Amino acid sequence: MKRLRLALPAAALAAVATLAALPAAPVAVAAPPAEFNPVSASFGVPKGKVVKGQFLSYNDFHGAIDPPTGSGAVVNASGTSTPAGGVEYLATWLKKLRAEAKTEGRQTITAGAGDLIGATPLVSAAFHDEPTIELMNEIGLQVSSVGNHEFDEGVTELLRIQRGGCHPTDGCQDGDGFRGAKFSYLAANTIDKKTNLPILPPIEIKYVDGVPVGFIGMTLEGTPGIVNPAGIQNVRFTDEVETANKWSNLLKLFGVKAQVLLLHEGGSQGSATPTPGVSDCTGFTGPIVPIVAGLNPEISIVISGHTHRFYSCKLPNSKGADTVVTSAGTNGQIVTDIDYSLDKRTGRFTEITAKNVIVENGVPDGKGGWLRDAAGAYLRNPDTVDAAAKKVADKYRTAVAPIANKIVGSISADIVRTTTPAGESPLGDVIADAQLAYTSAGGAQIALMNPGGIRADLDADQTSGEAYGQVTYGEAFTVQPFNNLVVTQTFTGAQIKNVLEQQFIGFSGQTAQRILQVSAGLTYTWSASAAPGSKISNLALNSVPIDPAASYLVTTNDFLANGGDGFSYLAQGTGRVTAPGFDVDALVAYLATGPIAPGPANRISTTS
Repeated sequence: MKRLRLALPAAALAAVATLAALPAAPVAVAAPPAEFNPVSASFGVPKGKVVKGQFLSYNDFHGAIDPPTGSGAVVNASGTSTPAGGVEYLATWLKKLRAEAKTEGRQTITAGAGDLIGATPLVSAAFHDEPTIELMNEIGLQVSSVGNHEFDEGVTELLRIQRGGCHPTDGCQDGDGFRGAKFSYLAANTIDKKTNLPILPPIEIKYVDGVPVGFIGMTLEGTPGIVNPAGIQNVRFTDEVETANKWSNLLKLFGVKAQVLLLHEGGSQGSATPTPGVSDCTGFTGPIVPIVAGLNPEISIVISGHTHRFYSCKLPNSKGADTVVTSAGTNGQIVTDIDYSLDKRTGRFTEITAKNVIVENGVPDGKGGWLRDAAGAYLRNPDTVDAAAKKVADKYRTAVAPIANKIVGSISADIVRTTTPAGESPLGDVIADAQLAYTSAGGAQIALMNPGGIRADLDADQTSGEAYGQVTYGEAFTVQPFNNLVVTQTFTGAQIKNVLEQQFIGFSGQTAQRILQVSAGLTYTWSASAAPGSKISNLALNSVPIDPAASYLVTTNDFLANGGDGFSYLAQGTGRVTAPGFDVDALVAYLATGPIAPGPANRISTTS
């Protein structure tokens, strides 16, 4: 997509005004407390004067400048739902929490745990995520780890994001330059292959009333398997525990004994709806557990991310002592508030209390619930808007509105990402069909789509004043925000089966199966109990068994074609042909033939 600065048309303004004028109706939803999941840890009696401080943190912001909509508009916690998110509300809550800390004599440091950018809505992505960085500067972020999505446009682009300067192709589109991130991105385990050094600083030291606090920042070691390999060819990603302890030891050598790990890796609770009872990590699983178990005891706090879950709890470190582990979910809907005390004599943490705070943006109805308009959308509370953050966000909202609000097609009903037991989704079917249609003139017979590249549902309800079922370009882009290329390659039938077998092979430390979404005509069955390499059966195209020796033209995005998500067999295709435009263009072209119905989700079956 050509990225240009554009003005908001009068029609779009009128649509917004009309929506805002719709009558409100109360919603019978109980409002939860503003904070939840408290956890505390004590590290002994202080030997000197106590210094108090506060960390505010969030992760996986993903350029969520606008308040989330649809099913993602609320935070569900403790059995209740609260409308939350939007950068002008995040700014307000950060200021509120900082002010509360100041009255208690606490100095605040605001930190992130990666994926601030990447997989972003059009309002940020259209400008190479410069809007998000500008807003992170505005709301006072000071230090963050990189996440896997910071590498979506490659290492060189990440360095530009940190240091500033116009984009090498699209220039400075908003007309006022780009000065880069005022906060520090830390990348301790992203190592330049030539220099053998981190591409960005691995650590940062900040002082709290004279006491040094060390931050170590890194992404997950498995990053190469989940970003486009083309952009990270010159770097390697090292083990999280080994790297964290290496820099922890260096900090300790320099007298920094209060340490915080900003880590873009995480875990999840056994329950999909966390309650205060999960603060003890009951049923807690994921890569973060063995990582924390290997950490030096000086690392008393791990601010984590990646799994898009929210939690605050304690896990044992390498010495069996408590480490406070937190995550603030995703999309700026939660802020983690960590209050702590430092022993000025020893330089160590003595007390840590962490809790998650909801970034509420709704209008209370006075009955414990939240007001909605006639279309069912939550009303936003103008009294909790930060004017400075809104001014920056509105600049980009105005610029992108003509593109984002353009009607590009239609659907007959909601098309969701929710998968069947076999791993297939209605939206996955539609996207695969769209890519096959986009390349069928070149002879493509099969299309495959990675489920992780499908970032949102397609909702039939209006979002910008359009009629029911109409889809805007902004909605389509939110579904597929990566601007991947669409490529077609030749594979043998045997290679196609090998690709599908790779769905069940762990990669880069990941063990979860990754079921590729398939286009119409391709069918197969997989067995959970079958041996690895023999899980796929009944593989057919248009009811004709796939011939292992025959050749087939297969379309994917270039992320998969380069071996992304661990699908190394997809990098073995021959005769690669690249279609014009991006994967979102394929989806848009297909939606234009609509109304498109939800995919049948019956192409893949499974047995025990």
